[in-house]
Amino acid sequence: MQKKGENKMGTQPIGRLLFSMSLPMMISMLAQALYNVVDSMYVSRVSEEALTALSMAFPLQNLMIAVASGLGVGINAVLSRALGARDNAQVHRAATNGIFLLIVCALAFTGLGCVIVRPYFSLQTDIPAIVEGGTAYTSIVMIGCFGLFMQVLFERLLQSTGRTMFSMASQATGAVLNIVLDPIMIFGYFGLPAMGVAGAALATIIGQWVAACLGLYMNIRHNPEVSISLSGFKPNSQTIGRISAIGVPSVIMMSIGSVMTFLMNQILIAFSATAVAVFGVYFKLQSFIFMPIFGLNNGAVPIVAFNYGAKRADRMKQAIRLVILSEIAIMTCGTLIFHLLPRQLLGLFDASQEMLRIGVPALRIISLSFPVAGFCIGIGTVFQALGFSFYSMIISLVRQLGVLIPTAFLIGLLTKDVTAIWWSFVVAEGFSLLLSVIFYRKVNREVIETL
Repeated sequence: MQKKGENKMGTQPIGRLLFSMSLPMMISMLAQALYNVVDSMYVSRVSEEALTALSMAFPLQNLMIAVASGLGVGINAVLSRALGARDNAQVHRAATNGIFLLIVCALAFTGLGCVIVRPYFSLQTDIPAIVEGGTAYTSIVMIGCFGLFMQVLFERLLQSTGRTMFSMASQATGAVLNIVLDPIMIFGYFGLPAMGVAGAALATIIGQWVAACLGLYMNIRHNPEVSISLSGFKPNSQTIGRISAIGVPSVIMMSIGSVMTFLMNQILIAFSATAVAVFGVYFKLQSFIFMPIFGLNNGAVPIVAFNYGAKRADRMKQAIRLVILSEIAIMTCGTLIFHLLPRQLLGLFDASQEMLRIGVPALRIISLSFPVAGFCIGIGTVFQALGFSFYSMIISLVRQLGVLIPTAFLIGLLTKDVTAIWWSFVVAEGFSLLLSVIFYRKVNREVIETL
């Protein structure tokens, strides 16, 4: 039974703790995935070119999410470790310096959104509808990105103290609002003008700003362990260094996905714009499988980090085993769904016959790698919680840029068959598995077993 003044992450049974910490995050992540999919579903009704524009916008949009979420991982881990060690001064420094870091990043992306978007799309295609739609959408989400960064920040502060129900409420509110506003702003209901892809972007940032405001309120009202007052604040280089040591590799690891997507789009556009649209639709659909996994990770990181700070190796090991097995099970279910229902999934996006021809084998082939990905993502959770995000970064670099892109390019060059390119995802995940096992054995021997 939990005693007064004790943190539940050090006392509650691991199974119940992981479930209570992760379930709200998994639900909120599913809501996040839903509104990403709904965006594309509505935009696909505008035109296939509009859907392709969103696919090409993904790398820049994902880059912002990577920076916010990656630094959020660093803030979460440093804060949770300080809580486990009962270092209240470091808890406050982690929170305030985390706020400072994300404000600086948000301002940087706002500036970039004013200058780089049109050249970015013009570099990829000369189809006017794609360039104009992509420029309108991406400019709005980048210039209005402050809501995204603050939403992620306040959710991470709530997660680090185990208040995942409040974090879920914040994220789910933003997602639901986005879903409601999408058709209104895209097609022009209730007297509003039809704004097309620009309407989808406006609905997105409105949802993010509302979620950020709600997250701020919940931290002030319901999170007494973390003070977010910036009164008398001065940046602390040591704390920023600790956050960055964990967060920057996570940022790089997540940003690699943006680079990979950009390069894969260049490989696929040589076959057709429809192939690019299929790849974009795949990313939207796979988020339904991966988002719960990331929600499980978000619940597991503070548990592992807290018990590391408290020197409870037994609880750490139990949490690690449980999260890895759970993620493999979820990803196996994802493989079955993609194999059994590819036409129905693509039909959600008003798929043409050409999109079905390319997309059905794509979903079936890529999903073969899901169970292995579940294992590797679970191992990556351990690296992040214990301050070894560098290993996750190396694995991601090798998988996506060292193996996936070169393999896809060579397969496309040799076979001239877009269907064969999808097998590069399976090959890349095999390399990821090998490196994950090697690095985990090292961390287990040098850190976990020595506690």
